[in-house]
This record gives sequence, structure tokens and C-alpha cells, in this order.
Amino acid sequence: MDINIRHHIINNFKGDDFNTLRNAIEESVREKDEVTLPGLGVFFELLWENADQELKNNIIEIIRKRVRRGLEEKD
Repeated sequence: MDINIRHHIINNFKGDDFNTLRNAIEESVREKDEVTLPGLGVFFELLWENADQELKNNIIEIIRKRVRRGLEEKD
């Protein structure tokens, strides 16, 4: 069985507007549901592929700082 998760996720959100995408991302992060991680990964991949070097550096710095604090600590 050949399942392309990227295509499925992209097609699932293809016609959605700004608020729908934002709500999907915020709900996935808030709920901490492991099932949504692949979708967030696809969204991150799209972001990364379309980001300039400055944005990529900012993303890496945010991730680096947050990882350093650990998973259990809140902002």
C-alpha cells in the first residue's frame, strides 16, 4: 500500500483559508496529539522550503533555545 502523507495532508488543507490553517496548527500544538505531528512536519517542511536564510536562522534559533530549556518547561 503506497500512502503519500505529504500529498494527503496538503490536499486535505488545499482549499482552506488563513483562519482554518491557523486553527488547525494551534489546536494540534495545544492538544499535543501525537497523531498530528506528521501534519505539522509537512507544514514545517513547506515553511522551510519557502523561507529565506534570515527566517531559517530565526527558526533554528527559536528551536535551539526551546530545546535547551527542555520539553517539560513552559514559556
